[in-house]
Amino acid sequence: MQRHSLTKALFVLPCLLAFVMVMLVPFFYGLFYSLTDWNGVSDSINFIGFAHFGRVFTQPGFLYSFLVTIAYTAINVVLVNVVGFALALLVTGNLRFRNFYRAGFFAPYLIGGIVLGYIWQFIFNNAVPALGAALASQSMQVSLLSRADAVIWAMSAVNTWQYAGYVMLIFIAAIQAIPVSLMEAAKIDGAGYFRRVTRILIPMTANAFTITLFLTLTTSFKQYDMNFTLTRGGPAARFLDQPVNASQLLAMNIFNTAQANHMAEAQAKAVILFVALVVVSLVQVSINKRKEVEQ
Repeated sequence: MQRHSLTKALFVLPCLLAFVMVMLVPFFYGLFYSLTDWNGVSDSINFIGFAHFGRVFTQPGFLYSFLVTIAYTAINVVLVNVVGFALALLVTGNLRFRNFYRAGFFAPYLIGGIVLGYIWQFIFNNAVPALGAALASQSMQVSLLSRADAVIWAMSAVNTWQYAGYVMLIFIAAIQAIPVSLMEAAKIDGAGYFRRVTRILIPMTANAFTITLFLTLTTSFKQYDMNFTLTRGGPAARFLDQPVNASQLLAMNIFNTAQANHMAEAQAKAVILFVALVVVSLVQVSINKRKEVEQ
């Protein structure tokens, strides 16, 4: 028995070492550096406590990035899950070539965020204005990426286009696990399609919603690559009478701070992002798990 336990431990050890070296050690090093004045260049490191944590909340740029990240995440959580669930309903119905449509809807997820940003930057800055000029539409001739009041919605639309197909697959698996006899019995009893979806499908796919909400929430909070290539944080806006970048999400704000050699301050912002993400994720999962039990 002890020999088998030792064998199992030896198999687990490489993964455990990799997890400790890649995840735990950098995490605790980051916590330490967030309490210092480290700039990434100087060898001298002085302990200053929680000074960075208090200072960053007085910066309009960081506050705006925090708020716009929350808004961007809220929009994505709704759009990605609604569109993904609608696509799942479509391709699990009596639709010809539904496997072809499943592959087509999933394909955008395979495009990397860097490439995706450049593709949609061309669409927003060139293709849509050209179409607007052909249709003599003034509103379409102005790129959404240049409007501070619309750029977040444009980013959310791109994110939905990419992730809805991935979320769709999770919903498809949950829908196909529902007994066909249950849906047929509801149909025989006179329940319409909308009633069957709201009273049977949605409650019985509650576990899938828990997963998809968690994935879209965490992905949106950590968004960087598409933000960088699509908008680079622009256009300019004003917040608390200070100039800010209208679409600079929190991850980009942290990166730009580190790039300016304010490493400890950037690490403090990263710790704040981590805490916010953990709190929001735990609340979301606990609420959804409670609803699963109730249903």
